Amino acid sequence: MTDAAAQRPTPGPPEHPQPGAPLRFRWRKWDGGPHWVNDCIYLGSDRWGDWLGQPQGWLNARPGRRFPAETPAVMLVPSDDFVLTVNAAPHRVRVYIDIAWDVRWDHEGPTGIDMDLDVVKATDGRGLFIDDRDEWEEHRVAYGYPLDLVERLEALAADLERRVGAAEAPFDDATATAWLARLASYDAVAPPPPLTFADAGDASHLGGPGGAA
Repeated sequence: MTDAAAQRPTPGPPEHPQPGAPLRFRWRKWDGGPHWVNDCIYLGSDRWGDWLGQPQGWLNARPGRRFPAETPAVMLVPSDDFVLTVNAAPHRVRVYIDIAWDVRWDHEGPTGIDMDLDVVKATDGRGLFIDDRDEWEEHRVAYGYPLDLVERLEALAADLERRVGAAEAPFDDATATAWLARLASYDAVAPPPPLTFADAGDASHLGGPGGAA
């Protein structure tokens, strides 16, 4: 067993809410520290995985920072090492993919480890690129990411960049547009209760959530 595989828990049976239920996606860092929390609605699933939606104005928060969603967005949580976010227009980022580890459902909902690298497709002239390489280089040393994990996730980021550029499903507009329409049908759903963090200390070294680039 590789070092990375040894550190990756074996997931149990996923626990899924009913479509239309509010929930939170909870991110953490490799060392277990708190990271972004995104208030969402469970939309359902397809062959790509589970889809979540975040209405405009719903909360994105981490210790030391919080802001409302600028536009509606949908998130794909697949059985793989990334989470896809697609933002509705006129957001300046259409596609934002968080490279991740241990993405799974637990008794509280979806969760994962943010692994720094992000694949971004912007609509403001920056185009398609892999973001936060500097943070990746810093954290892979500071956190001691296993070498096999580093190689796996770097290759995954490059492959996802290619697939987004080729508009392969589920990274095409048609797939996201259908789920954004599903999200719009839940306009009467109330968000989860207000969020508080046990540790509200400085988190300026942490990256942004999907769509914040």
